[in-house]
Amino acid sequence: MRSLFEARLVNDAFGDPALYVDFRDERRALLFDLGDISVLPPRKLMRLSHVFVTHTHMDHFSGFDHLLRVVLGRKAHVVLFGGPEFVAQVEHKLRAYTWNVVHRYEVELVIDVHEIGVDGRGQRARFSSRRGFEREAWASFELPDDVLHEEMTFRVRGRFVDHDIACLSYAIEEKAHVNVGKDRVTALGLSTGSWLRELKQAVLTGAPDETPILVQWRDRHGEHAMTRQVSELSQLILDVVPGQRIGYVTDLRYTEANLQTLSQLLADVDLLFIESVFLDEDAEHGARKNHLTARQAGEIARSVGAKAVVPFHFSPRYEERSAALIAEVQGAWSGTPA
Repeated sequence: MRSLFEARLVNDAFGDPALYVDFRDERRALLFDLGDISVLPPRKLMRLSHVFVTHTHMDHFSGFDHLLRVVLGRKAHVVLFGGPEFVAQVEHKLRAYTWNVVHRYEVELVIDVHEIGVDGRGQRARFSSRRGFEREAWASFELPDDVLHEEMTFRVRGRFVDHDIACLSYAIEEKAHVNVGKDRVTALGLSTGSWLRELKQAVLTGAPDETPILVQWRDRHGEHAMTRQVSELSQLILDVVPGQRIGYVTDLRYTEANLQTLSQLLADVDLLFIESVFLDEDAEHGARKNHLTARQAGEIARSVGAKAVVPFHFSPRYEERSAALIAEVQGAWSGTPA
């Protein structure tokens, strides 16, 4: 069954970490991390609605300027998520430029920044090109569990791991697939229409079983209408299956606390993108750098029950040994280490 998302790394495994998550049936995408994104064409950057940053080391955040340059004057709204001090960091980037003409641009760009605290509280700020990107503070908020963003068809969850600084790991979760059995609709003497969208939305949003749906259709005998409950219609004509779940994990120590956090966030994830910076022969060096080895990454993938794993963020010291890193990850994940 085709999923809502198509996820791929922006750069090769030695490049800056970034994950581009495209929506298959919409002109829309999400981006996880914002380092060097120069390989993405403007049309793909214009699709971005939300950007989720793990932390603001340069290789994860320097691409903010490139994104801004592409969308300024062309796109109306971008939402950014990040960790502690993120609002101030975005503000400092914006204040580094002179904005004496952008208020004249026909398309106003609003940058909506969400800063997540390690205590589960957050704050928002708004930066508008109409006002020279001056900071406009919005109300603070508390997270419902670890859900950072939620819409009808998907949610993004995030939890902090330890990289000697707080660093966010993310889970992108497609909500249940709702498929219509059109042959069953026909067998009931009905025809498709807007009522089907209403029914699917009711199921996806968890509406009560007794919620009424007005079923309207037209045939050669004229127009018809009847009211049925969500539970009745869904049992007769819908197939509901779990959606895809994708994990994005980079820049963390191999500690018991981090393992527990990832187990809670990513249990049974379908596809896990995970940093695999060093070979296990250099584990001591990796520990000093607060990064995972390939074997540790594979062990994490195995422990969370990932169905597939994609390693990335390789150290340049292994430029000629990428196959060894991949093999080490795959061996630990499959339980058959080399």
